[in-house]
Amino acid sequence: MAPTPPQDRRPIVISGPSGVGKGTPIQKLFHAHPDTFTTTISHTTRKPRVGEVDGTIADQTAKGLVIVLDIDVQGVKQVKASPDIDARYVFIKPPSFEKLEARLRSRGTEREEDVLKRLVRAKVELKYANTLDIFDIIVVNDDLEWAYRELEEYVFR
Repeated sequence: MAPTPPQDRRPIVISGPSGVGKGTPIQKLFHAHPDTFTTTISHTTRKPRVGEVDGTIADQTAKGLVIVLDIDVQGVKQVKASPDIDARYVFIKPPSFEKLEARLRSRGTEREEDVLKRLVRAKVELKYANTLDIFDIIVVNDDLEWAYRELEEYVFR
């Protein structure tokens, strides 16, 4: 029996500060519901990530797939401004700013100045998400399984 796709087939835009842990819930969603979701590549010079498909949103939707976009807040603003895209918006936030900072620093892959830039950007993104009615749902990623279940419930309601 094929899995039941979400009733709401609009693209799902997922945003949140760097280091918040957006990638893992998204990967779990793709893994738990194969042949249901896809991503597209938007204006990037990097090579496609696993699961990303080069093509327009309309092309992927026509194939019966629900598009999931993992983009920053600037990208959210652009998608919101586009009259051609009717999407659902999810913001993933950390349980606290201190925990986000600890996550970024624990990676050990970035210079201090880069960590500080990410933290400044994160403050702006968190303020944006908390003060404006931009996102349909805000998921606090304090526990990966809980965050994933909350995302999945929203997507399939």
